[in-house]
Amino acid sequence: MKKEKVTAIVLAAGQGTRMGGKTAKQYLLLDGRPVLYYALLAFEKSMVDEIILVAGEKDLPFCRTEIVEKYGFSKVTRIVAGGKERYHSVYQGLKAAGGADYVLIHDGARPFVSDDIISRTIEAVKKEKACVVAMPVKDTIKIANEDHYAIETPNRSKVWMIQTPQAFSYDLILHAYEKVLASGDAVITDDAMVLEKAENIPVKLVQGSYTNIKITTPEDMKIAEIFLKDR
Repeated sequence: MKKEKVTAIVLAAGQGTRMGGKTAKQYLLLDGRPVLYYALLAFEKSMVDEIILVAGEKDLPFCRTEIVEKYGFSKVTRIVAGGKERYHSVYQGLKAAGGADYVLIHDGARPFVSDDIISRTIEAVKKEKACVVAMPVKDTIKIANEDHYAIETPNRSKVWMIQTPQAFSYDLILHAYEKVLASGDAVITDDAMVLEKAENIPVKLVQGSYTNIKITTPEDMKIAEIFLKDR
């Protein structure tokens, strides 16, 4: 029986405008190494078969020489240019991942994805065909109207924070992306949303970790330093 191929698509094409400064968040130094390094390291050590790195076009040489070659990430088989928005970058990664049976799509600005999370996600996607890493919210959530008045309080036990990786059967997510991109729908914030828009297929939630944070603001870097020391 042919071994099923699992490919990780790691996204590093964002500009991170909320971080401020000239350096994109995924390239900021965390204990002397770029934030992106830690995400790539996790997948390098995991059971995935290959890694596709998606970066901004101007950053391709830097990613190749200063990250992939410098740190010896042998599972990174291709480095491709992303697009204007996140979903454009994901699509470029998907096209580069031809031949995969399953794909794990991960934000390069999430440095603390663990081997346990990756293993759980792979196990789940082989069974469910579509799953996302997530955690239950800790705080009460309010739904607001356009004028910022609270109009609804959803049941906290049913509200989860979505993380990455998000994993899918390759053909399933590729066709969903093609369908949504062809429709011109630009209101897309994560990959599960693409599947929800294109196909009537449920997406399974896989437990992640409260430490699996995304570096978005300067405060997140301070938190990341603490998490790294605890490791």
